[in-house]
Amino acid sequence: MTPPQRKRREPKPPPPPQPPAPQPADGEAEPKNPERLYTVAGSEDGARAELDLVTLIVARDAPQPAASPEQAAVLRLCANPLSVAELSAYLNLPFSAMTVLITELITAELVQVRAPIVRRAVPDRSLLEAVMHGLQRL
Repeated sequence: MTPPQRKRREPKPPPPPQPPAPQPADGEAEPKNPERLYTVAGSEDGARAELDLVTLIVARDAPQPAASPEQAAVLRLCANPLSVAELSAYLNLPFSAMTVLITELITAELVQVRAPIVRRAVPDRSLLEAVMHGLQRL
């Protein structure tokens, strides 16, 4: 009877290096569970209200139990007036999706839209003269 022959084991080659995962920029969070925007802003007709980045949104009512999570978040955040840009940043949604979402809330009369306060470029001359005369009298 012959003894069993020992075979020398060859070391396995190392696995090929994996490509590095893209790192988020400073201050950005990694996307958690991305959803398609049409599921978030599910509008049938695609109609949108004329909104600007600085348009203020104010909630009229508390969120309904049947509201989507995004609609409920908008209604909770808008207890005090917030601009569309702020809402977009807080909810990590693009402006286009926010306009569709806010349009749905407007048609359901759950939010009120306010135009931003526009400051005049040049103050009224009569007001400036009145202030100047008042200061001269002091």
